[in-house]
Amino acid sequence: MTRRSEIRKIAFVGDYLPRKCGIATFTHDMHASVAARYPDAECFVVPVNDRPEGYDYPPEVRFEIEEQNLDSYLRTADFLNFANTDVVCLQHEYGIYGGTSGSHVLGLVRDLRMPVVTTLHTVLREPNDDQKRVLTELATLSARVVVMTERARSFLREIYDVPEAKIDLIAHGIPDTPFVDPNPFKEQFGVEGRLVALTFGLLSPNKGIEHVLRAIPEIVKSFPNFVYIVLGATHPALVREQGERYRLSLERLARNLGIGKHVIFYNRFVELQELTEFIRTADVYVTPYLNAAQITSGTLAYAFGCGKAVVSTPYWHAEELLADGRGEIVPFADPGALARAIRGLLGDEPRRTAMCERAYRLGREMIWEQSARHYMESFQLTRLGRQHQPCKPLAVRTLAEQHADLPDWRLDHLVRMSDATGMLQHATHTIPNFDEGYCTDDNARALLLTVLLDELGQGGPEIERLATRYAAFLQAAFNPATKRFRNFLGFDRRWLEEVGSDDSHGRALWALGTCVGRSRRPDLPAWAAGHFERALPAILETTSPRAWAFSLLGIREYLRRLGGDRLAAQARDTLVARLLDIYDRTTTPEWPWFEEILSYDVARLPQALIASGHESGNARAVEVGLQALTWLVKVQTAPQEHFRAIGSNGFYRKGHAPARFDQQPVEACATVSACLEAYRVTADANWLNEARSAFEWFLGRNDLGQELYDPRTGGCGDGLQEDRINRNQGAESTLAFLLSLAEMNLLESSLAAFRQAR
Repeated sequence: MTRRSEIRKIAFVGDYLPRKCGIATFTHDMHASVAARYPDAECFVVPVNDRPEGYDYPPEVRFEIEEQNLDSYLRTADFLNFANTDVVCLQHEYGIYGGTSGSHVLGLVRDLRMPVVTTLHTVLREPNDDQKRVLTELATLSARVVVMTERARSFLREIYDVPEAKIDLIAHGIPDTPFVDPNPFKEQFGVEGRLVALTFGLLSPNKGIEHVLRAIPEIVKSFPNFVYIVLGATHPALVREQGERYRLSLERLARNLGIGKHVIFYNRFVELQELTEFIRTADVYVTPYLNAAQITSGTLAYAFGCGKAVVSTPYWHAEELLADGRGEIVPFADPGALARAIRGLLGDEPRRTAMCERAYRLGREMIWEQSARHYMESFQLTRLGRQHQPCKPLAVRTLAEQHADLPDWRLDHLVRMSDATGMLQHATHTIPNFDEGYCTDDNARALLLTVLLDELGQGGPEIERLATRYAAFLQAAFNPATKRFRNFLGFDRRWLEEVGSDDSHGRALWALGTCVGRSRRPDLPAWAAGHFERALPAILETTSPRAWAFSLLGIREYLRRLGGDRLAAQARDTLVARLLDIYDRTTTPEWPWFEEILSYDVARLPQALIASGHESGNARAVEVGLQALTWLVKVQTAPQEHFRAIGSNGFYRKGHAPARFDQQPVEACATVSACLEAYRVTADANWLNEARSAFEWFLGRNDLGQELYDPRTGGCGDGLQEDRINRNQGAESTLAFLLSLAEMNLLESSLAAFRQAR
């Protein structure tokens, strides 16, 4: 049965067929099983090439890594990031990546912007310094780490200090085959009527096959019809170094022992379907490996899970899988013990059959379909995000330290998103999206930003030109017939409605009031005052508390310069009274808020009351604003004591749990502004800390530990999703960051001036 998946795009990274190695087979089978069980998820493969010409890969391979070329790993990271990949499933083995102990893979993983689930095919008990460094850092960079045995999990905890909560134990996947009598399948390989032992996998000296060969003379004394099948090509790396020397030595040993009739060598790498036919043929499976430090064996998993009686040396995976009588364990390099174990199983059919049935039952949990399910569960867990290092506690950071951490100004993306009409709404990554056109909301924010930039000394001809365009947009957006601002304008310069939203009207008033009260240009305040006067009465006809709050912030700025305007002051008092009224009607001890939902741009409501109450002498407005903001900050503080905006995917309704995602930049921006307003009114330094916490959300102090602000472009990602940053850098998000940065810089400038005055 197929399943739907919330993970939409999965990249599998590792060796891949037709490359001949165990990791290639594993990656192939894992990709196939996940793609089959979750057909709505797009699955593709990024293999590692160990030769310049690469391989003739199937269509699911989308990009290739050159094993020894570090730049190739960095290009791969770019490809995966640009492809909007949801999760990377990485296979790790020291020998498949370039660099010291495979360190090149770290360059890839460091640059990835999505979570990584790493499957460790080797976990060493006694790593050298480089091996330990690579594996430890890879585990740190990975959102989840998968191992296939309990011993490997213990090693990760005790030797590599990997947290238990980060480790998933998922058995090596196996094909789903029926439990069958081997005899009907023997004829196709010419071994009908014989007792068959099988070893398969790439040949190399550490496999110990010579010791099985030396055991055969004793076995055939009891079972003259015995035959040993050795299936597998010589390991390609060994062929490059030594040719077929090892295989030829095995064939020569068989001749010298006089057992040529009892040994069959199949010198080829077989695909899964044919491999399954070979496994069905076997009465006994043998893994005579010589090294205990093998944490995982795919061949052992396949044979055991398909219901075979296994004789094995005591390497780590075999000790764990074959414990409690599930198989026969013999000492390393001991032909006599091998002979006794194999003869014992061949001569006791009831015991052998019981062992096979038990292995098969246990193997049902190892089939690839189940493995795919477990991996998808691991992928889903990554939506909690990568772990991040805790920041230095804000309480012990001086203002000078905080200011030193502020990013430098970069306005490239602001310019990129603006044309002769105004600021475009949306972008695909950093490319402006013309299809979505423009809106008054964003052009009002952009105009407000230009005023703050000029105040900070970041103005100049380019910013002046942009300010003129944004002002012209608001001028065109105002409809004299309705005394309201239209909001949405198509790229063809046609308005899409006659009356815009209440909120867009409030934001336009905020921008106009700021131009009146703070602009240093000789022309802008007079222009803005005229439009402000014409547009102000309509705000009293609106019903949105946010529109009232935006307007109050604009009125506060307007009255800085034109404090004698009675109509503006009356509008201020009316809107403050409305906010206090809805607060009084809604608030409870557990829910001190203005509405029964925390939705969008929420911190502007208490900010407007604090600012307006302070300017007008309304102590109750200040008190309510501070009370509501205190509660909001508590709600928006994660258990890890970083800022966590209420998610727009459901918001936070009274009596329900708050949505964690998608967290929007406007919420961080609003919280920065509101907390700075609270500081200016109360002089309580705790509000500075809260403002800084909200600002650092942009810089990576968030649930994913990832930066939304992109210092290369000056843009900001459109939101914090469950498992990644939304990398589209739209107008609202970019302006939210730039406005927050401007306010943080203005605060520092005012504090510096105050210190100098003292």
